[in-house]
Amino acid sequence: MQTKFSTKEEKEEYSICIHYLYKSTKNVNGKVLLLHEVFLYKHQPLFHALPITLFLSHFRSSSFFQPWPMTTCSADLAPLLGVNGTGAADYICSKFSDASYAVDNTYLLFSAYLVFSMQLGFAMLCAGSVRAKNTMNIMLTNVLDAATGGLFYYLFGFAFAFGSPSNGFIGRHNFALESIPSSSFDYSNFLYQWAFAIAAAGITSGSIAERTQFVAYLIYSSFLTGFVYPVVSHWFWATDGWASAFRTDDFLFGSGVIDFAGSGVVHIVGGVAGLWGAFIEGPRIGRFDHSGRSVALRGHSATLVVLGTFMLWFGWYGFNPGSFNKISSFYTSGNYYGQWSAVGRTAVTTTLAGCTAALTTLFCKRILTGHWNVTDVCNGLLGGFAAITSGCSVVEPWAAIICGFVAALVLIGCNKLAEKVKYDDPLEAAQLHGGCGAWGVIFTGLFASEKLVKQVYPGRPAKYGLFMGGGGKLFAAQIIQILVIVGWVSATMGTLFYFLHKFGLLRISVEDEMAGMDLTRHGGLAYVYHDEDESQKNGIQMRKIESFPTPPSV
Repeated sequence: MQTKFSTKEEKEEYSICIHYLYKSTKNVNGKVLLLHEVFLYKHQPLFHALPITLFLSHFRSSSFFQPWPMTTCSADLAPLLGVNGTGAADYICSKFSDASYAVDNTYLLFSAYLVFSMQLGFAMLCAGSVRAKNTMNIMLTNVLDAATGGLFYYLFGFAFAFGSPSNGFIGRHNFALESIPSSSFDYSNFLYQWAFAIAAAGITSGSIAERTQFVAYLIYSSFLTGFVYPVVSHWFWATDGWASAFRTDDFLFGSGVIDFAGSGVVHIVGGVAGLWGAFIEGPRIGRFDHSGRSVALRGHSATLVVLGTFMLWFGWYGFNPGSFNKISSFYTSGNYYGQWSAVGRTAVTTTLAGCTAALTTLFCKRILTGHWNVTDVCNGLLGGFAAITSGCSVVEPWAAIICGFVAALVLIGCNKLAEKVKYDDPLEAAQLHGGCGAWGVIFTGLFASEKLVKQVYPGRPAKYGLFMGGGGKLFAAQIIQILVIVGWVSATMGTLFYFLHKFGLLRISVEDEMAGMDLTRHGGLAYVYHDEDESQKNGIQMRKIESFPTPPSV
C-alpha cells in the first residue's frame, strides 16, 4: 500500500519513524510491529505522530492482538515510543481493538449469510423429495419458516436463548433486541443465531411434508423458533446455561456439554420435533400397502435434491466454522497458529465426515438394493455433516472419518427401523438429523482431543474424549444432553402436535392429499407442461379447510 506525502520532509520523517519503530521493537521480547499506513502530523515531535489508518501485517506475539486489553497494550507499547509516548500508544491500541472487532463481526456476518443460504438448500431438497403435486406447498413452508422464525426469534427467541444475566433454564433479557449492541452481543450475533433457529424449523417441515395443513406449519414454526429451540440453546450455549461449557463455574459433571455447532441443539431438536409430528399424523396414503409392506413414494426431482444438497454443503461452512464467532484470536503456539487455523481445521473435519458418509452410503445401499442411488448418497452426506457438527472443532481430521462412516450406518439403520414400525418421513429428516445428530453428540464424548478442547474452550476444565484418555465425565454429559433434549422437545412439540391433531388442524383431508395440495390449497400446480384454457384454470377452486381424522393405509 502506497502512502502519499505532501512534503519531502514528511516523507523523510515517515521513513525515520518506521525504521525506529522496527529497530526498537524487534529486540523487545521478540515483538515486531509493522504499520503499512501511517499519517504524520507536520511539525510534531517524532513520536507524537498519530496513526490514522492502521493495517496489521504481522505479529510475533499474541499479546499484540485481540483480545488485547487497552491497559496491557498501552503499557507494552508506550516505552517503545520514547518520551511522552503514552498518548500515541493509547491511540494505536484503540485502533488495533477497533480493527479486530470489525474483522470478527464481518466474519460472523458472512457466516450468518452462509447459514441462511441453507434455507435455499432446504427448499430445493424438500421440493425434490416430494411428489410434484405438493411442490409449491413445501417451498412455501420453507419461506414461511424463515419469515415467521425471524419475527418470533426477534421478539422472544434471542432473549430466551442469550438474555443474560439469567437462570440456568431460560434467558430473561434483551427481548426485541433491547440493549443490543452491547459488550457481549452485536446485531451480527442475532442474525447468526436466527439462521440456526430457522434451520431447526426447516428440518421439522420435511418430516411432515405432503399431508399437513398450512395453519399447522405456521403454529409449530412460531412455537419452535420462539420458545422450544431457544430454551435448548440457552442450556448448552449461553454463559449461564445449566449444562453449558461456556460457564465460569459449576460445570455439569465438572465438564459441561460440548456441542460446538449444534448436533444436539439444532439437529436433535428439529429431528425429534419432526418425529412427533409425523408419528401423530400417520403415514401418507399409499406409503404402506394392506399387508404392511413399504411402498416407495419417490420424490419427483433428483436434480433438485442434488442442488439442495450442494447448497446445504456450502452453507455448512458457515454453520460449523462460523460457530467460533470470531477469527482474529491468537493461540499460544506461535504467530502462524491461531483461531483462523482452528476455523480451517473445522472446515476440514466437516468435509471429511460428509464425504466419508456419502461413500459409505453409496456402497452399503449398492449391496442392499443393487442400485447406485443419488438420493441415498445425498442423505448420507448430510447425515455425516449433522453428526460432525457437535465435535467439528475439537476432533482431529482422522476422527472425522470415523464419525462419517458410523453416521452412514446409523442413517441406514434408522431407515430400516422406520419401515418396520411404519413410520413415514418423506425426507428421512428425523432419522438423518435426530439419529445422526445423536451419534454426533456421543462421538464428541468419545473422540474430543485434549489439546483442541483446551484451545477452543480455554476457561473450561480439561475434560475430553473417553477414547482419547479423558475419562467418562464428558461422555456422561453428552448422554445427558441427548436425554434432556429428547424429553424437552417431546413434552413441548409432541404436546403441540397432539392438540393440533385433536382440534383438526394438523392433517388435510383424504381428497386433498390424493389431489395434491398445490391444486387444492395453493391455486394450481408448480409446473405447467402445456397451455391450459381458462375453463380448466377456473375449474380449480380452493375449499374451506375441514378437519379430518388420520386416514387408514391403503
